Amino acid sequence: MKNYYIIDFDSTFTQVEALDELARISLENHPDRESIYNEIERYTNLAMEGKLSFREALAGRVKLLNANKSHLDKLVSHLKKKVSTSFSRNREFFKKHSDTAWIVSGGFKEFITPVVTPYHIKTENIYANTFRFDAEGNIIGFDEDNPLSTEGGKVQLLKQLNIEGRLFGIGDGYSDFQLKESGLIEKFFAFTENIQRKSVTEKADFITPSFDEFLYVNDLPRAISYPKNRILCLIVGDVPEIAAHILKRDGFSIRTKETFEEKYVKDVGMLLLGDNIDITDEQLQQADKLKTIGYLGDIKGHINKDICNAKGIVVFDDKKSKKKNSEFIPRRMAEFINNGDTYLSRNFPNLVLPKVKQVTRLLHIHKNVPGIMAQINKVYAQNNINIVAQFLMTRSDIGYAVTDIQGEYDKDLLKQLKQIDNTIKFRILY
Repeated sequence: MKNYYIIDFDSTFTQVEALDELARISLENHPDRESIYNEIERYTNLAMEGKLSFREALAGRVKLLNANKSHLDKLVSHLKKKVSTSFSRNREFFKKHSDTAWIVSGGFKEFITPVVTPYHIKTENIYANTFRFDAEGNIIGFDEDNPLSTEGGKVQLLKQLNIEGRLFGIGDGYSDFQLKESGLIEKFFAFTENIQRKSVTEKADFITPSFDEFLYVNDLPRAISYPKNRILCLIVGDVPEIAAHILKRDGFSIRTKETFEEKYVKDVGMLLLGDNIDITDEQLQQADKLKTIGYLGDIKGHINKDICNAKGIVVFDDKKSKKKNSEFIPRRMAEFINNGDTYLSRNFPNLVLPKVKQVTRLLHIHKNVPGIMAQINKVYAQNNINIVAQFLMTRSDIGYAVTDIQGEYDKDLLKQLKQIDNTIKFRILY
């Protein structure tokens, strides 16, 4: 049986509620715009939380819009810039699953179709409402015969379609949960990258903070090998809010603490530390998932660089002015996790890597001893791997090899690379 992916649009595929954004455009010069904005948002939230029927909320919002076709053109341009980050980077998934990735929304085709079709979603797989216009192109209502304009409309629609296959739903609102409640879909994933509604998340099969997480849980092809929301980033000490914001916006799971608490040592993947914060040797030795440390100051005397080298932990610090680099250091940490860059690291070879599409990027951190690259490439050759690009730099006792490969590979390849003598850490980047 085929798997079908039933995806919501507002606050899921896009970061925003489109009708709310349309109101911002159409009412820009209205003297009472703020009070009307608030009323439209109130309707939206009541419907998403299941406290108001969808038909009532939809009618109420459309009536308040005072919009026409020219406003829709502006809205589409705006929405194209507001596609959710994790959906945007997984465009390739939609290309490969163009027959089974569907948009089912209580929104409107007039703005949904031009936003999602560049992602290879077929127009016949977009199910949404449609506006009614008068002779001057003003929006005067919607097609009330469309099941998606009514309460429980998504349930009604899928019953009519009678799809033969396994259905998975992903969305942020009550209407998405209703599909699970009806028994029509196998699993419901509450999407929380943009907004989290307790009335929805507490009933979901899974809470998915990103589309990467959805793909990961379902073992589907994805742009990055491991969802960033699963990487715990611990922020300790006096760290400016902007530094934390940069990493949170990038999708990492953030915890802010005064000290490096013992319960986080074994699970932390990233550490961002204020000046004068000490990390003990014992903590470093136990931090097996730790990939990078950012230090807003000079690490000398605060962090054991030799242990970081031995465990393959990339360190970025600031020996001059923490104020100047409060943004730079978290950005460097993110670029290491996202792309493998080690530029201006305190302890690693300095590499700035090109961003290459449609490849698998493998990071191999090893002791700087003769013959390692020969062993690495022997493994690739024995597995008939097509190498697109390869980068190697060494610094002191550390070797850092980055290999971009193309095409399918057996998972045993990864095991062989990890077992090469003098390997410190191995990671699939994307």
